[in-house]
Formats: sequence, structure tokens, C-alpha cells
Amino acid sequence: METRENQELVKMEKTGGKTRGVAVTALLLAIGVILRLVSPSIAGITPNWLIAMYCLAILLVRPGLKQSAGIGLVAGVVCMVTSKAIFPYANLLSEPVGAVACALVVSLTDRVKIFGLTLQPAVSTFIGTLVSGFVFITVTKIVMSVPLQVYLYGMLPVVLTVGAVNCAVAQVLYYPAAKLFAGRLAAAPKEEQA
Repeated sequence: METRENQELVKMEKTGGKTRGVAVTALLLAIGVILRLVSPSIAGITPNWLIAMYCLAILLVRPGLKQSAGIGLVAGVVCMVTSKAIFPYANLLSEPVGAVACALVVSLTDRVKIFGLTLQPAVSTFIGTLVSGFVFITVTKIVMSVPLQVYLYGMLPVVLTVGAVNCAVAQVLYYPAAKLFAGRLAAAPKEEQA
């Protein structure tokens, strides 16, 4: 039989874990926003740091599909406000769908490793970015009546390029972020118990 103190401690640890997950997600989204605002366009292509950061948040926090859609919706609102695209409202659909796709891939690729190195960050971010980008350009094409040639030869290559960039960014940043946040997440319950 658990004592009242033990019940309170368990309750604090559960709540603290959720709070830390929200804090990690908010921090990574904020970093993504700042990088999105200050990153210059390279050959007409601006990396979408926000997608890379919400994919990292999903990898680190492991939210459910509903929570992932919520993360994507927040990212979509930010992308819509800061977008230079011809139809920024497409972000409200593309980012939640991309975040859910990332979460699905994360849940399915837990053991994808090469030489002991997990490829989960690269794979999930690449697929999340492709899904988000494909939804974005397709909605934009339909709503703005973009010609098929522009869609195929102008917009689709940009999505693939941004997907490759985000894939590399997420893979490189995953290990330091995981180490930093794992240390913080592991230390916090011990501090609460003291």
C-alpha cells in the first residue's frame, strides 16, 4: 500500500515529465523560429528550420499522434506568419500532417541502425519534411492555380532539397540534443526527490 508521500512523488514525477516535454518542445520550436527568421536564402531556397526542430522535439519527447498534430499546428501558425510563400495558409495543414508523419515514422523505426548509429532522426525528419512540403505545394498549386510545370520542376525539387537539408540537420543535432535533454530529464526527478 502506497503512502500519501509516495503517491504525491509519483504524481510530481508524471507531471514533471509532461512539463519538461512541453518545455523541450517549446525551446526547440523557438530555436526553429529564430533560425527561420535570420537564415538567408541560398540559391532561392531557405531551409525550413522549424520542421527540423519539431521533428527533433518529436524524436526527443515521443508524443502521441494528437500531441504531434498539436506541435505541427503551432509550427504551422508560426510558419504562416513568417512565410514568404504565395499562399502561407497552406502551412496550417502541411505542418500538422508533417508532424504526424514524423511521429508515425519515429514509432516504426525504433531500431534502424547502421554501425550502432541510429538513423531514426534522418529518416523521420526526411519523411516528415517531404510529407509537409508535398502537402504545402499541392494545396498551393490547387488554391493558386499554379501551372503543372512550375509544380513539377520548380516546387517539387525545392521540397526534396529542403528534405535533404533537414535530414542532415536533424541527424547532426540529435545526439547533442538527446544528451543534453536526457541529462536534464534524468536529473530532474532526483532533484524533486531530495
